[in-house]
Amino acid sequence: MKILSNAIGHFKTISNHKKLVMEGCFKAGLYKQGILHDLSKYSPAEFFVGVKYYQGDRSPNNAEREATGVTKAWLHHKGRNKHHLEYWIDYSVNGDHALTGMKMPKKYVVEMFVDRVSACKNYQKEAYRDDSALKYYEKGKSRYLLHEDTAWQLYKLLKILADHGEDYTYRYIRRKVLRNDARGRIERLLKGELFKDE
Repeated sequence: MKILSNAIGHFKTISNHKKLVMEGCFKAGLYKQGILHDLSKYSPAEFFVGVKYYQGDRSPNNAEREATGVTKAWLHHKGRNKHHLEYWIDYSVNGDHALTGMKMPKKYVVEMFVDRVSACKNYQKEAYRDDSALKYYEKGKSRYLLHEDTAWQLYKLLKILADHGEDYTYRYIRRKVLRNDARGRIERLLKGELFKDE
C-alpha cells in the first residue's frame, strides 16, 4: 500500500512541478521547452526511484543519495535535460583537465530559472515568496560549477524576481533576455539554418 501511495504522491509532485514550469516557460515565450520539460522524470529509470524514495517535501534524489551514496536517477536526469547546470560541465578548454561549467545558451538559463522557481513553489507551497529561489541559490552557489556569464544571468533573474515580482521578471525575460535570440532564430529559419546545431 505504501508503494501505491508513494507512486501517487510522486506522480502528483512531478506533474505539478512540470505544470508550474510549463506555465513559467509559456510566460517567457519558451513554448517547446515548457512542453518538453522534465519528460525523463516519467521514464522507468527515474520514476521508480522517485517512488521508492518519495517523501513529498524534498527531492527523492537526495534521499537516494543518502541511502546508497549515489543517485542513479539524477545521473540519468541531468544528462538528458539541458536546463541543468550539470549538463554543461566539461573539461576546461585551457588543457588543465579541470572540470568547469560551460556557458549555457540563454534559453536554457531561462528554463533553469523557471525550474528553480517552480521547485521552490512545489516544495514550499504556502511558504513560497518571490525571494525563495534566490535564497536557495545563494545557499549553494559556492558549490556550483557554473560559467561566470551563466551564473550572472541566473543570479540577475533571481534578483529581479525577488525585487520586482513575477510579472515584471517575465516581461524582462521576453523583452531583454530572449528578444535577440528570437530575432536570430527567425533569421536562421529564413536561411534554412535553424536546426543545424540543435
